[in-house]
Amino acid sequence: MNQAQFEALRQQMIMEITAHTVMTGEHIGKYNLDARVMQAMEKVPRHEFVPVELHSYAYLDRPLPIGFEKTISQPFIVALMTDLLQIDEGDVVLEIGTGLGYQAAVLAELARKVYSVEMIDLLSAEAGKRLARTGYTNVELSVGNGYYGRPEHAPFDKVMVTAAPELIPPPLLNQLRPGGRMVIPAGLEDSQQLMLVEKSPEGRINTREILPVRFSRLEGAEAI
Repeated sequence: MNQAQFEALRQQMIMEITAHTVMTGEHIGKYNLDARVMQAMEKVPRHEFVPVELHSYAYLDRPLPIGFEKTISQPFIVALMTDLLQIDEGDVVLEIGTGLGYQAAVLAELARKVYSVEMIDLLSAEAGKRLARTGYTNVELSVGNGYYGRPEHAPFDKVMVTAAPELIPPPLLNQLRPGGRMVIPAGLEDSQQLMLVEKSPEGRINTREILPVRFSRLEGAEAI
């Protein structure tokens, strides 16, 4: 496929995200996602972050396999989670679960710096190649147990978790800056909810369920 074809498919993806937002508006509390988020979704070449044999499927509004029994999230979910964070251009963001780097690229369009943690070293290495190839220089990758975050770079303005623990990890709450936001799927495998976590300037934690989701389990959480 050529770039013009990818661009046409990406525009179709944007229309599907817009329609999906309207259909779920009552649950998520809004019927339009932030324009900056939609611009980032329109700009990031999703086909660069999926295996080459899936290029023709890259802009479908659905998750796709990326190896190691992991998936790249559905574009609507990527856009929604990014929107919920309300990222400012000066923010430093922590992402748990790099995969092949697509969500990190979307975050990098909006934030000053993204730190992304991946449990599987081969995925992290491949994500690094793809992010470099597409020009994202404000993403720092590391391999490790995302349950513990990146305390050496904390606190973070925003935290995004793309795998689901049963309970929100205390280390990630501790690394969230007062006034910051976290978006995380949490719960038992058959009853996960996408959660918005807000930390008040005084350090109080407030959580809100957004909508039911299904994510892979947060690797490493079972060892805690």
